Amino acid sequence: MIKINLGCGAQILDGWINVDYSLGAKLAKIPLFSLLNRGLNIFSMDWDKRIFLHDLRRPFPWADATADIIYSSHTLEHLSRDEGRHFLTECHRVLKSHGLIRVLVPDLTSVVDRYRSGELRADQFVEGLGVLYGGGKASWKRSLSPFIEFPHKCMYDVPTLVCILKEIGFDARGMHAFESRIPDINRIEMANRTMNAVIVEGTKKNAPQGPAGSACGVASAATT
Repeated sequence: MIKINLGCGAQILDGWINVDYSLGAKLAKIPLFSLLNRGLNIFSMDWDKRIFLHDLRRPFPWADATADIIYSSHTLEHLSRDEGRHFLTECHRVLKSHGLIRVLVPDLTSVVDRYRSGELRADQFVEGLGVLYGGGKASWKRSLSPFIEFPHKCMYDVPTLVCILKEIGFDARGMHAFESRIPDINRIEMANRTMNAVIVEGTKKNAPQGPAGSACGVASAATT
C-alpha cells in the first residue's frame, strides 16, 4: 500500500512517503545542521533528514493511479487558490480508483466567529488569518521571515473545500477529527491540528469535472 503524507512537517511516520519542501526540510539534509538549529533556534522544530523533498506546486513525481492514500494537514492553505487547485488535481491523478484523500486546513469560519463574538478585535482580524510574516519574533528572526515562514495564501470552509474536491472528481464530505477510513489515522493525525480546522475526506470516483466554480456554489456543497 502506498500512503503519501504531503506537507508532513514534523509528522514522520514509517510506512508513509513523508513529503515536504520547507527550507528546514532542505537544510536537514546538511550534516550537523540539526545541532546548529538547536543552538540558534532558527526553526521551532528539528526537521527530519528522511523527508522526501518535493515542491508541491509542481507536478507530483508519482505515476498515475499508483497511490492508495493521500493525507495532507495544514498545507493547502499555504498555496494560492490556483496552486491549491493544481495540488488537489495532482492528488486525484496519482490516487488509484477509490483511493482516499484527507485534507485538513484552518477553518475561516472559526476566525470569523471569533471576530463576531468579540474575542478577536477588528485590528487583530488580519493577523488572525495567519497571512502575515514575523509577528512577535525577535528582530533578527523577523528579517528571516520570508525564508522560514509560510503565511496563508488561501482560506477555506467545509462547504468550499468539499465543493472543490467534488469538482475535481472526488466523492467528498466533511469529517470529524480521527473519523476516517484511513486505517492508521490515529498515528498520523495530531489532535492540536484538528482544532478549528476544516477536515474533509474524499474517495476518487470520476475524471476531473472542469474549472473551479463550475459545478457547485458555496452554499450548495454538503458538509456531512
